[in-house]
Amino acid sequence: MSMLGVLRGPRQVLFGAGQRRALGPVVAALGSRALVCTDARFGATPEFAELVRLIEEAGVEVTTYTEVEPDVPVHQVGECAALARETSPDVVVGMGGGSCLDLAKAVAVVLAHGGQPSDYYGEFRVPGPVVPVVAVPTTAGTGSEVTPVAVLTDPARVSKVGISSPHLIPHTAICDPELTRGCPPPLTASAGADALSHVIEAFTAVRRPVAAELAAERVFVGKNELTDTYALLGIGLIAGSLERAWSDPDDTTAREAMMLGATAGGFALGTAGTAAAHAIQYPVGALTHTPHGLGVGALLPYVMEFNRPTRVAELAQVALAMGASREASTEDLADEAIDRVATLLSSVGVPRTLAELGLPHDQLRWTAEQAIGAERLVANNPRRLDVDALEHIVRAAHSGDRAALRDSGTVAAADLAGTGDLR
Repeated sequence: MSMLGVLRGPRQVLFGAGQRRALGPVVAALGSRALVCTDARFGATPEFAELVRLIEEAGVEVTTYTEVEPDVPVHQVGECAALARETSPDVVVGMGGGSCLDLAKAVAVVLAHGGQPSDYYGEFRVPGPVVPVVAVPTTAGTGSEVTPVAVLTDPARVSKVGISSPHLIPHTAICDPELTRGCPPPLTASAGADALSHVIEAFTAVRRPVAAELAAERVFVGKNELTDTYALLGIGLIAGSLERAWSDPDDTTAREAMMLGATAGGFALGTAGTAAAHAIQYPVGALTHTPHGLGVGALLPYVMEFNRPTRVAELAQVALAMGASREASTEDLADEAIDRVATLLSSVGVPRTLAELGLPHDQLRWTAEQAIGAERLVANNPRRLDVDALEHIVRAAHSGDRAALRDSGTVAAADLAGTGDLR
């Protein structure tokens, strides 16, 4: 027997229009004092005021932090934690996009265990349970409401850093697609590109050998039977709704499908993990100061092309989930999957190349050298990566030459990232 299924997630997920109204009782069940984290954009909206009121009406004292910045500068974790210590919250509520949810998670760690965020960088560095987190996403993108990771920006590091631990998974995720109505088209596109990259990279990630200790040794274990189910669900939902949600912000059906797709992506990536597109985006984002979703979206078709020799069957399934005809051959479907992804992302304004993102031509090798440092992402790629391979992807993505990545031969066993793929 060779099947493996690993899945981690919150204690409960409440999904659907109007589910935000359950926020008060959910928070009150966890304590009488809450810290609420959000950004200035959402913090100025009537929806935010309504959510805070719901918590207060449930008898909970609320302290708010409404200054969360994109990509969460690490100093904000200390600032927010210092504010929270004045009231000793029983629960931390993150409201907003992925950065707001990531800050809530990181603050929950520091409040519970002290120290600095840097004490917890990496995997399994959080020693025990954290202050309970309730996550209320207002974008359909990161899936952070169900994942075990918080991504931060540290000026001492060139690329982003992550705190990864099952203890970071929120206690409850409340996913109300009505809260995404205020997302402008560029944010919808960037968040949607991020969500699409999550489901595809999780579905095509390395498959590791079946072992009882795997989940204890790795936060992100690679693709498996359970994460594949969520990934395919997310692929179909996002493929059918991203362009509609982007072009018509009032399309409630598309908004609903996008949020469900993003949450499914969170379940997939939260256990399987992501790979090369995310590893490369970190230095690209640091150099170009462009949104994470645009970077991974621009890279995704090129990474799929590079990984194609090891993932033909999976890419064929991606194409079918996106609506391709079952009459085509597996090889043709694999090609169609990459074309469909590139076309969909382009249709919502995601740049086709890294040059369009503003990555300087003289920084391509440097980008690859920095990307190799994202060890957990590099190790999760189904095709083995070194600096030269990463530079090959970066150069193709910079010039827009996907054909340069096409491998005309059979991939050798040594080119596979994990021995579990040799079965």
